Amino acid sequence: MFLVASTQELIATAVERFQADVPALANLKLVFQLDLRGRGDVQMFRVAVPGPEISKGLADDARVTVEMPRSHFNELAADGKAKHYREAYEAGQIKVSGDPGIQKLIAQVLAKHEQREHTRKVH
Repeated sequence: MFLVASTQELIATAVERFQADVPALANLKLVFQLDLRGRGDVQMFRVAVPGPEISKGLADDARVTVEMPRSHFNELAADGKAKHYREAYEAGQIKVSGDPGIQKLIAQVLAKHEQREHTRKVH
């Protein structure tokens, strides 16, 4: 029998996989809102890391908001790496708003992570 994971389980899997891929972000304390768009509907989730702690609804205390189509989220949650999230962001499939300092910090950590990954592959 095939069990379908709940959206909150998928979010937890995606966060845990992302943190495992980029360990430097694993201890970042942050509350963000995740908006998943699909078929004229938007599902909103409050996500607190580390943890993750996930609840459905508006995140009044979110420092940043991440928006993406539900279909892209499902693909990324299944087997996405940090590089795939960056590519989706650069293609406009993921939109981020909110605290520019947090956005800049995460972008810098991801850039350093990708530099290290690239260096490992070259050697």
